Amino acid sequence: MFTSIAATHWMMVVTRLQDTITLDIQGPETKATQVYCPADGEWTGILFKFGTCMPLFPTSTLVDGGVTLPLATRQSFWLHGSGWQFPNYENAETFVDQLVREGLLVTEPVIESLLRGQPNALSVRSLQRRFLRATGMSHTDARLIERARHATILLQQGISIQDVVYQAGYFDQSHLMRELKRFIGWTPAQIKDRNQSGQLSFLYNTNLFE
Repeated sequence: MFTSIAATHWMMVVTRLQDTITLDIQGPETKATQVYCPADGEWTGILFKFGTCMPLFPTSTLVDGGVTLPLATRQSFWLHGSGWQFPNYENAETFVDQLVREGLLVTEPVIESLLRGQPNALSVRSLQRRFLRATGMSHTDARLIERARHATILLQQGISIQDVVYQAGYFDQSHLMRELKRFIGWTPAQIKDRNQSGQLSFLYNTNLFE
């Protein structure tokens, strides 16, 4: 068992377990959950840039869930009426390039301009609607999740809880604890304790709002 922490990005995961291969599209996660991964399994994940989406599987429908694509053969899966070979670590970028060429993977240009604070001709309501449709969550929720992940990285680096409160922009330690319990599943003290039983999912730094 390990704790899967909240994440703003969606991803594709290829699972190899007991001579069976599957490909799952996993949506963003708005809270921490417990996940079981068999010791004899092997996983390859492709994490997609924030604001990237597949029109066939709108990100808003994948939040806190996902979909397993049907098998075509033991080494391929069905996508948009065609059989695709399962990607691996070596050819993941080629696989993604092919998705783009086929029009199955697109980006919402408004997202990047919004994250950068650049002016936009769209109304606030239109921006919010397009942000939600492309990412599956509101701009506020995305900020909260990214802040909790950033605070976790700081704690893992040995920075004191009080300094993390200040650096990550929380009101006080109670505020930090509530947010980390919600999005990370652990308290600040548990994150700092390297002898803590259990394991967090891979914690990458996306730097979305820096």
